[in-house]
Amino acid sequence: MYRLFMDDGTTAIAYRWAGAENYWPAAEGDDDLADPFSPGLGLDLFEAAHARLDALGVRVPALRFVRRAGDRDVAPGTGDLAIVEDVPGESLEKLLARDPRAAAPVLARLGEALDAMRGHRAPGYGKVAVVDGGGASHGPSCEGVVLDRALRDLAEAAARDPRIAEARDRFAERLRALAAAVRPRAEYSVVHGELGPDHVLVDAEGRPVLIDVEGTMYFDAEWEHVFLRIRLPEADYLPLAADGLDEDRLALYAPAQRLSLTAGPLRLLDGDFPAREAMAGIAEHNLRQALHLLDG
Repeated sequence: MYRLFMDDGTTAIAYRWAGAENYWPAAEGDDDLADPFSPGLGLDLFEAAHARLDALGVRVPALRFVRRAGDRDVAPGTGDLAIVEDVPGESLEKLLARDPRAAAPVLARLGEALDAMRGHRAPGYGKVAVVDGGGASHGPSCEGVVLDRALRDLAEAAARDPRIAEARDRFAERLRALAAAVRPRAEYSVVHGELGPDHVLVDAEGRPVLIDVEGTMYFDAEWEHVFLRIRLPEADYLPLAADGLDEDRLALYAPAQRLSLTAGPLRLLDGDFPAREAMAGIAEHNLRQALHLLDG
């Protein structure tokens, strides 16, 4: 992502999807869009998610220009490109740290956006581009997909940290028991997937603006709310809380996300990611939280 400065003093943001921009080590299945949790990369995913959120009245940066890697005038290896509005102001994360009182109405508006996203239902789960395009995703259910992913994350984390390795069998048993308690569901909501306060900007009118939306999908709203609970203090989460969430799904998704937030950063550190200390801190924090959930 780049900020562009124009000769007339205006600015814009460029999103560029190209292999050279990606710090994540390549893994089998990365390009399988039928996997809801495969990397949310590419212009097609971005445009579909942007259109869905915009149609729901959720504020996203205005889309100004797109160019695909396959266009005739694009050099090989350049990648997809999108130019979007540069939203003035700070992130919700920074506003919460600087002035919690000023952040209160932004949180209230974000709660309204989440209500709109939760209220829009689809008969299938998966990436917005896949489902809105009439496609189907892998797996028997959201909870089945989460269980499979959590077991993979458990294996990866166990291979990199002896504390997880020691608890691996107990973790696997607990995850399978939690998944077995979840009752079937036939409709799914719109979720951002990684809606932390760093993925919400605040525009000049005090409206929350969702960014990094490529991973937006139809899924269980509980997945979104577990992530929000992880990223926000309880007092900041309360304006976003929703009635009627499934406690069994919440119970499964909490350790699954902690394992994901352990295995993912550890995997990223296998490569040349520059902010190594911060990423190692994220992994360590979530590893300890995962173990706490197991022993709690």
